[in-house]
Amino acid sequence: MDSKTQYNPRTVEEVFRDFKGRRAGLIKALTTDVEEFYSQCDPEKENLCLYGFPSEQWEVNLPAEEVPPELPEPVLGINFARDGMQEKDWLSLVAVHSDAWLLAIAFYFGARFGFDKADRKRLFNMINELPTIFEVVTGAAKKQVKEKSSVSNHSGSKSKSSSKTRAPESQARQSKALPSKDEDDDLVDEEDEDEHGEALCGACGENYGTDEFWICCDICEKWFHGKCVKITPAKAYHIKQYKCPSCSNKRARP
Repeated sequence: MDSKTQYNPRTVEEVFRDFKGRRAGLIKALTTDVEEFYSQCDPEKENLCLYGFPSEQWEVNLPAEEVPPELPEPVLGINFARDGMQEKDWLSLVAVHSDAWLLAIAFYFGARFGFDKADRKRLFNMINELPTIFEVVTGAAKKQVKEKSSVSNHSGSKSKSSSKTRAPESQARQSKALPSKDEDDDLVDEEDEDEHGEALCGACGENYGTDEFWICCDICEKWFHGKCVKITPAKAYHIKQYKCPSCSNKRARP
């Protein structure tokens, strides 16, 4: 299980890197890989746990056999509640417990390797800069503002789904024709701050990057890095209505 791939981060930066890797794996399970995650959480099976690994992978498995375990364990029995709740509520519940587990792992390392008050505070501040898994899964991490559908007017993307895509900033600036370069830069900076400041990827939970291609789901209106959902600008050009993996899976399930 987790101990097979375990290593011991000893600095604040290493613990934070471990946190981010595990977090990315858990977010994958609850968003882009949600169909597979759902199917693995069979209520007929024994107590199951959702694990995230530093390698950004995830696994549904039985809890560790050793007592006490080498590391804090995630919540038990996530599979038992699967069919007794609405799917979105069940995923939100798993997300909350996953957040708690990540913090437990991070501060376990902090205690084990003697982090002082300043180190613990710095670690928490680094973690707190990221949205929680719950916020990513529920969409609370960003403002649901429909005006974002016009972002591509400032990004220079001219695809059929242009109202739902974002081109890298370098392309956007090349497409603008304003009287003064200084005025152009000031205007673009203000637009980026206003329109992208709250944008978070629905798959990985990371902030909007001005050098990355993004696409918005026409169903749930969440934004995604193109690389996270395997959509390129060229592929987006031929998409009339984009559905993210989560929305596609919801419609596929009876």
